[in-house]
Amino acid sequence: MSLTAFTVRLLLVLAAAVTAGVAAEPGMVFIPGGEFTQGRNFPWPDADVPWYPTSHQDDHPPRKVTIEPLYLDEGEVTNERYAAFVKAKRHRAPYHWIKGQFAEGQERFPVVNVSWDDAVAFCEAEGKRLPTEAEWERAARGGVEKGMFPWGDRAITTKDARFNASAPVAVCSKEKNRYGLCDMIGNVWEWTADWYSRTYYTDAKDVTENPKGPEKGMYRVLRGGSWFDQPPLFLMVSYRSWARPGERSSTIGFRCAKGFGKPGR
Repeated sequence: MSLTAFTVRLLLVLAAAVTAGVAAEPGMVFIPGGEFTQGRNFPWPDADVPWYPTSHQDDHPPRKVTIEPLYLDEGEVTNERYAAFVKAKRHRAPYHWIKGQFAEGQERFPVVNVSWDDAVAFCEAEGKRLPTEAEWERAARGGVEKGMFPWGDRAITTKDARFNASAPVAVCSKEKNRYGLCDMIGNVWEWTADWYSRTYYTDAKDVTENPKGPEKGMYRVLRGGSWFDQPPLFLMVSYRSWARPGERSSTIGFRCAKGFGKPGR
């Protein structure tokens, strides 16, 4: 066997081993680590007009950051999954559930009306955690370095996401991104682990390795947009929103993350 052939065979064996490892978490998708550009890295026409809200410029300037590989739930946590957690841990149910039960036929719909603490408790019960804001954006981009959406700058359609509608739809009803993740934009906003600061991208410009947001704050970062929102602004992969940790809304849900080879991290 020549050295070249041996090298190719070795690479194939290693690739198979890695693939087996990254597929080892049921219901989760492997997100490769590495460097990417976090934040809005394309011009936004309204940003230079005097009346444009300062808060909508919080995804600028873009910056290069590096994250470690991780797993992320393929889809948003469903009513069915959350109900099992409520029963096992005797945790409070979302307030709109009648007698602690979600509506019939909505097993696969994303759970909503859950606070940040509810989301954290659920993820911890599964040996997981909430993703950081940087991890969420890396995953949402699906390997697409630039662009408004996971697929680039093409205008969003109803095949891509649930938006400008009257309610969410079942998880994974829309097209997946290039990493194989469902509903990274639209359907429901998703809690992340980070505290929110409007000026964080400027204040932390030197924090380039696994950024975790400010040490404290009043709000937690939300990402992804929801069934209620209109494109393109709120549904862009770089758009940042926020809510008080105790807020429970019909537009807010979550998904869990897990460090690669690091249980609960």
